[in-house]
Amino acid sequence: MGAATTIRRHPSRFTQRRREAIEGYLFILPWAVGFLVFTAGPMIASLVLSFTKWGLIDKPEFVGAANYVKMVHDPLFWHSLKVTVRYAVFSVPMRLILALAVALLMVRPLRGINTIRTIYYIPAVLGGVPIALLWMWVFRPEYGILNYLLSLIGIKGPAWLADPQWAPWALVVMSLWNLGMPMIIFIAGLQAIPPSLYEAAVVDGANWWHKLRHVTLPMLSPTILFLLINAIIGSFQVFGVAYVLTGGGPVRATLFYLLYFYRTGFSYFRMGYASALVWVLLVIILVLTALIFKSSSLWVFYESEVRR
Repeated sequence: MGAATTIRRHPSRFTQRRREAIEGYLFILPWAVGFLVFTAGPMIASLVLSFTKWGLIDKPEFVGAANYVKMVHDPLFWHSLKVTVRYAVFSVPMRLILALAVALLMVRPLRGINTIRTIYYIPAVLGGVPIALLWMWVFRPEYGILNYLLSLIGIKGPAWLADPQWAPWALVVMSLWNLGMPMIIFIAGLQAIPPSLYEAAVVDGANWWHKLRHVTLPMLSPTILFLLINAIIGSFQVFGVAYVLTGGGPVRATLFYLLYFYRTGFSYFRMGYASALVWVLLVIILVLTALIFKSSSLWVFYESEVRR
């Protein structure tokens, strides 16, 4: 009797699991279709096109690795890569250090601190062409706010966006304005540090610098790793700001990598070569990310590893 009951239950149990599986697949179907159509499909298509010569209006012609070989001898490729790397080298650490400094102030139990955090976060939800145009007025040589403030202390400001030496630095300064996202993540990481660690450090006679160096930074190292990787990826994807403010000038001083890709594909109609540029950028970002992860064992501290 018991065996017969067990045998009868198997079909219904199998049917229920099958129904649950079908329902699960139906729930993820919109995401899967969107991923295949808008992400995986274009990526595969661009990879195929990177081995072709295609002018958008003609038929793609297979050329093998000619686009990648041409890239080695392309001075604009190396120049745009140099401009992008230089921007990343200066903007990424400056932005993270400033965001951490602001976060250290924002975790203090002050009156109205939530309002202050909101004000600092507002730039993170703004962006695009209007903000770029706003900064264009800030950097104006005659009537710009920045040069006006410099004139108050007796300094004649440069023609920021019209000077090849100062235009890249103007974009670096602009990148420091948007601290909202890294600041919020740093605040979350700071609030997760056990207060007992600071109390023990005070008992040992540590001052604020010792607590920052030996408690705060080691405990924040996983957060710094996350933000560092995201900041590097974002710095290699600069496009809209340079396109609106400078258009890659003056004298190609702000010709970022993605801006060069855009001109190659949509202005000069060399979409095969532009696709190769994008895939090289992907490889560069993957290599940098892998190197950072490889070095993380030397400077990233995980509390769970110590507890083991």
